[in-house]
Amino acid sequence: FGGGTTFVDLDGAAGDANPVFGASAVLLGELLGVEADLGFAPGFFQSGPNSLVLNSGVTTLTGNLVVALPRRLAQYSLRPYFVGGGGLMRVNEEPNSAGVLRVVRTLGAVDVGGGVTGFLNESVGLNWDLRYFRTAGGSSELRGVNFGAEHLSFWRATMAVAFRY
Repeated sequence: FGGGTTFVDLDGAAGDANPVFGASAVLLGELLGVEADLGFAPGFFQSGPNSLVLNSGVTTLTGNLVVALPRRLAQYSLRPYFVGGGGLMRVNEEPNSAGVLRVVRTLGAVDVGGGVTGFLNESVGLNWDLRYFRTAGGSSELRGVNFGAEHLSFWRATMAVAFRY
């Protein structure tokens, strides 16, 4: 939600709420950790059944540094954390079957955010997270599919089941 882009967005859907599917893995010590995060948002540039866009999606793959409240302070309550890092963002938009204005770009990306994790028992818990993603680097030349330098940014809110090993 809250997205913005310089890519052609025929439906104006980049700023709308959109489902995201994904997974992440975290190796977390007492205070610091690392995370790998993969997310896929199908239909990112589509506004519904009468969309002008046939197919679209945005995929993010990031590696992040995690800073969490030490476990000894959180005890058995919610454990807040901050996260930030970088990786790749793949943008795919197919407005029509002729391939006119088609976008297929893989760009550098950065993300920053935070959340909380609470465990229901020793191995299963819930996680809530809010992150901001934006492209980094893209081409500044006009390709007919963007207005200005290539740019895509959005916020992602998640709720997930967490497993501890």
